[in-house]
Amino acid sequence: MEFPVSLALAQAVQSPPTGRDWYAEPKVDGHRMALWRLTDTVRLQSRAGREVTAVWFDLAVAGMRLPPGVVVDGEACVWVDGRVSFSAAQSRGASTPARARTLAAEHPATLAAFDLLQHPVHGDVRALTYLERRALLVELLEPVGPPLQVVPSTRDRDVAADWYTLLQEQGIEGLVWKRGSSLYTGNRRIWRKQRHADTSDGIVVGFTGPQTRPHAVAVRLDDGTVALSQRLPGVLAAELGAHLTGQTARAGGRARGGETYREVEDGPTVEMLAGSGRHGVITVTRLR
Repeated sequence: MEFPVSLALAQAVQSPPTGRDWYAEPKVDGHRMALWRLTDTVRLQSRAGREVTAVWFDLAVAGMRLPPGVVVDGEACVWVDGRVSFSAAQSRGASTPARARTLAAEHPATLAAFDLLQHPVHGDVRALTYLERRALLVELLEPVGPPLQVVPSTRDRDVAADWYTLLQEQGIEGLVWKRGSSLYTGNRRIWRKQRHADTSDGIVVGFTGPQTRPHAVAVRLDDGTVALSQRLPGVLAAELGAHLTGQTARAGGRARGGETYREVEDGPTVEMLAGSGRHGVITVTRLR
């Protein structure tokens, strides 16, 4: 398996999927990450494929307790006052290595591990089922302990409903549903994410300003219309620019409020504040 690896994605849904083969996991609000335990070191990879070891070094140190040959998929998160804090994770992800050490001393990171891509004995396990991969993941990580922790999983719909309702006050943003028989397929939306109704997803179809650091993005909404976002904060603009750079952009796009933008064909999915698109301007909170 070559670094970086393509990570599996989730499709947003409003309610639990039907069928008996679906398992629910709490959806932790942090930064998506793959942890690679190599022969003599650990590398950490973001969802976009960037190496982020330097700013999440505490997770890299913890990863050295795993046997070489492991690749784990999960969410790097930061707990503050008993809640998962996405803003704290954002601060860590956008920091310099020196600043990251200061932040880690105050609020150490946790890796909420939810899948296994490579096993030290079985090798690449992406062709195994979710239940088979999860059993191997639990076997590997349980002896290691915090800050590397396997997220819980259940097929009991009543338990899942309790998690969805009761864990929100701890910063858990919803549930991720996975088929027990599903294989791991990178860059495909093989899972389902059921979030609380304060956010929604949209596809970026264009931008304004520089392609490497856009001022705003044009987002296609559920009703098929395109709306222009409010001005993007610096960190988010840089992250979106990394996805947009290299794509062919053409003039001619027009949002529903009449604003013009440059169009792209393969834009990323972003999370928006729910309801912020009603009057033609939306608030993008992060990449998905």
